[in-house]
Amino acid sequence: MKPTTPKSAWQKTRKFFNDIHLWIGLGSGIIVILVCLSGTLYVFNTEFKEMANPELYKVNAPAAAKPLPIESLIKQVKESTGGKVVSIKIPADPNRTYQFMVRMKEGDKEGKDKAKAGQDKALAGKEGPGREGKAGKGKAGKGKDGKGKAGKPEEGKRPSAFAVNPYTGEVIGNISEVKGATASFMKTMFSLHRWLLLDKVEKPIFGELENRKLGSYITGAATILFTLGVITGMVIWFPQRIKSWKQGLKVKWSGSWKRTNHDLHNSLGFYSCIFLFLMGITGPQWSFPWYREALRKSLGTYQPEGFEPPKDPVSTVVAGAAPLNLSDYLKKADQVLSYQGDYSISLPKDSASAIAIMKNKTGFFAPAAGDKVLLDQYTGNVLKMEVFSDKPFNERVSGSIKALHLGDVYGMFTKIIYFLACLIATSLPVTGTLIWLNKLKKKRKKKVKEVPAMRLSA
Repeated sequence: MKPTTPKSAWQKTRKFFNDIHLWIGLGSGIIVILVCLSGTLYVFNTEFKEMANPELYKVNAPAAAKPLPIESLIKQVKESTGGKVVSIKIPADPNRTYQFMVRMKEGDKEGKDKAKAGQDKALAGKEGPGREGKAGKGKAGKGKDGKGKAGKPEEGKRPSAFAVNPYTGEVIGNISEVKGATASFMKTMFSLHRWLLLDKVEKPIFGELENRKLGSYITGAATILFTLGVITGMVIWFPQRIKSWKQGLKVKWSGSWKRTNHDLHNSLGFYSCIFLFLMGITGPQWSFPWYREALRKSLGTYQPEGFEPPKDPVSTVVAGAAPLNLSDYLKKADQVLSYQGDYSISLPKDSASAIAIMKNKTGFFAPAAGDKVLLDQYTGNVLKMEVFSDKPFNERVSGSIKALHLGDVYGMFTKIIYFLACLIATSLPVTGTLIWLNKLKKKRKKKVKEVPAMRLSA
């Protein structure tokens, strides 16, 4: 037998991380495949929903027509739904619907009847000027009794988003209660991604632990292992010799399937590692409160329980003065945020509160984070302005954790990158397991050959 060459320090270190990488991958592989596969599809959740229900999001703007005054639209929404409008989303694209967030009082029978009448009108498929396609077709406005019917959000619950044609004032449907195959499929993908579908199991599996929490704990733990796998994978990827780097950057398609599989695991893992790390490091915060707290502390943005943030400035109430029109507030916001973008207007809760306007840039590379301005109700003066790019780096990262996990950091550009990275992440446990099985097979063959050689030497 040939004498074995002593391993260098780097080889020993690489072997140590390789073992960790292997057992982490084998231990979390199946869960990672399910989480990453569902995550891959969920990247384009918004786009899929819009494709399935375009009538809720798109209109054909009539030639030379202008949207109705926002106050007029609010009035029509109130009459149609019987609820209270709390905020409005106004897109920069003239061919898109406005979204009105509506909250209704619990037990308001008259308001519920109005909401149902509005939804029935939308479901009837009556087209108004500028309307694209038929409304509803049974996809919107249907809910289950006792669980918040379409157009009937209860007090304390999240407001429902109603799509409104800005040129006619027609309430098209309730986006929050959309039904259909696409919506059902995306809800299933979200459930699989977050809870492994355990939230759909009614009877507790382990004692009194809620199944949704159990699923969340499993996916959170698997995601932490996945992140460690990404880190250890990068350590063992780096070659001992610099001249060998090119080998780890490309796939040899002309070689055997084993070589191609090995290259796919190494090369694709390298190209997607940054994005996989961002997905993995941000994901567990939705599973473990301690992880979320640690993440905030590491970013320097953690606030202890009971912390009261500084109160926003309020409007100067003048006797006999009336609030400005909403269009005037938008003009004021444009003066300090001089770029084209989508608006989100939060209406004041009382006569002293300020008007809050969020503005987001649009486009293929548009950042998800928006800028915020608070305006005096009566004068339109700027009381406070928050420009996201002016914030400290740690606050920007902390405020973008959800966007960093979902891939909605710079619009469609990063969504496409995250989609490809998630697709690669789904394949890594498969290609990694094949590499391990091939190595096991190779070791067995080597042992079979060594046994006769040892007998001959004896």
